[in-house]
This record gives sequence, C-alpha cells and structure tokens, in this order.
Amino acid sequence: MITNTLARMKLSNWVALVLIAAFAVAPLVAHGIGQPFYIVLISRIMIFAIAAIGVNLALGYVGMVSLGHALYIGIGAYAVAISLHYGFANGWAHLMIALVVGAAVAVPIGLVCLRTSGFGFVMITLAFSQMFFYLAVGLRQYGGDEGMPLPSRSSFLPLDAANGTTFYYMAFFVLMLVLFLLHRLIHARFGMVIRGCKLNEARMKALGFSTLRHKLVAYVISAEICVLAGVLLANLTRFATPSYLEWIMSGDLVVMTVLGGAGTLIGPLVGATVWVVLEELLASFYIDLPWNLSEFIRSNWIAALGIVIIIVTLTLKKGLYGFLVARDGGAR
Repeated sequence: MITNTLARMKLSNWVALVLIAAFAVAPLVAHGIGQPFYIVLISRIMIFAIAAIGVNLALGYVGMVSLGHALYIGIGAYAVAISLHYGFANGWAHLMIALVVGAAVAVPIGLVCLRTSGFGFVMITLAFSQMFFYLAVGLRQYGGDEGMPLPSRSSFLPLDAANGTTFYYMAFFVLMLVLFLLHRLIHARFGMVIRGCKLNEARMKALGFSTLRHKLVAYVISAEICVLAGVLLANLTRFATPSYLEWIMSGDLVVMTVLGGAGTLIGPLVGATVWVVLEELLASFYIDLPWNLSEFIRSNWIAALGIVIIIVTLTLKKGLYGFLVARDGGAR
C-alpha cells in the first residue's frame, strides 16, 4: 500500500517531502561535517518561512496584499526583549504575551484596513507598520533605533532553548505545526469561504456569508503566525530591532511568498529557502571571474538577487513551487 501511494505521488508532493526531510536531518549533517553555522542559517530560513506562511494566508488565499505584516514580527520580538529586560525569562509566558498583544493590535487594524481594498489596503497596512516602526525607534528606554540585545534566550522549560540544535527543532516543530493547521484551515468550510472571497466577494455576500468577518479572522490568524515568527527570530538572533517592523521586511516576505508560489501550502517555504540561500551565496560570492566580477557581485548582491527574482517572475508566473503545483493539476 505504501509503495502504491509513493508511486502515485506527484512531483510537487515529492519536492515538499524531500525539502521537509532535508530540514529534519540538517542538524545531523551540519554536526557531521563540522559546520554548525548551517544550523543557524536553516533556523533563519524556517523562521522566515513561518512568517511568509502567515503572509501567504492573507495574500495567497484571501487576496489581501499587505505591506504591514512586519509589524507583527516586531511585536513578537519586542515581547520577548522587553520581558527579558525586566528579568522575566519564562518563554511560554513570552509566547502568550506576544500572541495576546498581537491579537489586540491585529483586530482593530484589520477592521480599519478591511474597509479598503486594492491599492488602498496596501497603503494603509504600510502606514500602520511604519507608525509602529517609528514608535519602536522612539522607545529610548528599550534601545531606540539601535535595538535591544537579549541577555539570553527565553526559557522554554523543560526544553533547553539555549542549545542551538534544540532551538532548531523547536522552530522545525512550529513550522510543521503551522503548515498542518493551515492545511486543515484552507480545506475546511472557512477556507472555502475565504478563497471564495478572493475569487468573487460580491457572490459570497449574495450567498449570505459575512465576508468581512471571515476576512478579519484570516487577517488576525495570519498576523498571529507572524507574531510566532517574531518570538523565534528574537531568540535566534538574541536581538530586537525596529528594522523588524519596517516595511522592507514586509516586502521581503511578500517576495518570498510570490517567489515560492502564493496560494500554495509549501510555496512560502520554498520561497524563503531560495531567498535566504541566494542572499548568502551572493553576499559571499567568490569564483575566479574576469574583470573583477566576483567583487562586483559581492558588492551589489541585492541587485543580483533582484535580477534572479525578475527572471523567475517573468518565466514562472506562479512561482517556483506554484509552477509544479499547476503542472500537477492544481494539487496543494
């Protein structure tokens, strides 16, 4: 039976399975080759993937293009940093504080933003994110624009989050949990409604659905996923900075989502992986090329990354993983 199931698996499912399996064994390989740096690198990929999954719920399944989700990453990061600043180290409490504050901020912002649509929605989410960015810059007692170093990681007893490998698998568990819950959500009745809102909101209203309520719940869930990513990011870097809230971070998450494939479950994970790996490769690029091209690429790696993204966008309009999904007949 297992053999038959594997034989019927589509290419997109194989790619997802191989990618997740690679993440699961990455720390073992990193220790085996004596390169613990890769544990930190892939932890960073997974955290960005979690945030991109949150953006994907709003963008890919509801059609809400948000440039404000970095706000919620910042809330998660500062919830950890401020708590540790006052000597409060309980990580489970940090997580609850971050989620409660994130929901308290996301509900009113969502209600305001969802009164608009299209370009107006993009601009108002951007405005809210920048408001909180400048608020964080003005908090001099918490580092201001220089940010806050964390004295230690959060204490997630009985887990030892200070251990790099343990923290890696914590992030891996959160990533798998978010993917599982999102899969259940988008295939439930609620998911059908929000996808219907993306295709034809007027028709969903005519069928008697409260589209505003469904879109608000989707917005808040997507924000809370980004809060989770913020909690993990602060613990990974042991730092909280206003740049986590800046619109550039939101733009990066949107690009990761589109690069991998908006509206697909694994797309944000693929997009985050490609984005971070290319960033590392281009920033440290060295091949013996003529005319000092290696130095030029290292100095202008952002432009080189932009060229790659443009090529992918023009050739694979559904994204890297989205192309495979479309090729396999629309499997999620």
